[in-house]
Amino acid sequence: MQPEQHHQKIRSYFENTLKTYGASAKGVDWNSEEARALRFDQLAKILPTKKTFTLLDYGSGYGAFADYLLARGFGLTHYIGYDIAAGMVEEGKQQHPNDDRIVFTNHYNEVPLVEYSVSCGVFNMKQETPHDQWTEFVISCLHQIDQKTTLGFSVNFLTKYSDPDRMRPDLYYADPCLFFDYCKTRFAKNVALLHDYDLYDFTLLVRKNG
Repeated sequence: MQPEQHHQKIRSYFENTLKTYGASAKGVDWNSEEARALRFDQLAKILPTKKTFTLLDYGSGYGAFADYLLARGFGLTHYIGYDIAAGMVEEGKQQHPNDDRIVFTNHYNEVPLVEYSVSCGVFNMKQETPHDQWTEFVISCLHQIDQKTTLGFSVNFLTKYSDPDRMRPDLYYADPCLFFDYCKTRFAKNVALLHDYDLYDFTLLVRKNG
């Protein structure tokens, strides 16, 4: 399956969740606001707490991560929310109409070079795509994130160490060791694997300035 076919499947799925649940955690296919906040806590560990920075949110939805950062006083100077679902981009613009720091687009070629990137839950919904094909697609997206980022990025996945009786065939459960090795050997020397929080997923922090 070609990348554009993957994109179309994802686009349709998330357009439907947004229409059904609106601008909420469920609108971007998370179970709860609390679980999403915990995931944001892990992703934010890549970011400086005492310096300003520019950020790409790859698969941004309507920009909830921007709200998370601003509410906690992070030094966000420019936020680019990139999402392939046009409905998510429009909702993001409507949710943030008066903040010049926050921009949304569904065109990858409009994304500028930034210091940091995050990607939250973007690769979970594979639907009927075979596991190996989805892994190849994920890797191609990681290269896109890397190409736009100068200092570091963080990304999360559902883990293959989830309880077997709770795993769904339409979801992608990634191998944390595979992706740790890939990021370590392709993108940066300093890579952290976070798998010690109470959710069925893991987060990778890739620090490119080490």
